Amino acid sequence: MASSKEYLDFILEQLSLLDDISSRAMMGEYIIYYRGKIIGGIYDDRFLVKQTKSSLKLMPDADLEKLTPWSDEARAYCGYAQQIACI
Repeated sequence: MASSKEYLDFILEQLSLLDDISSRAMMGEYIIYYRGKIIGGIYDDRFLVKQTKSSLKLMPDADLEKLTPWSDEARAYCGYAQQIACI
């Protein structure tokens, strides 16, 4: 199921205090960028944060979830690991 533009707008509003937040539509979902780097995405109207050392340190208790809606090639293109933090 594709994510809604309304949910994207809600997430972008929540992140609006950060400088240089942007998004890009991709295959019915949205990729979220901070200062030009992928930090996560919106999938099925859920904001998922890319798993990195920093995100794990800042959100140690966040649930981890496999990102499976895309093919391995698409995930590799976007730089996603098999698991990402979900908030």
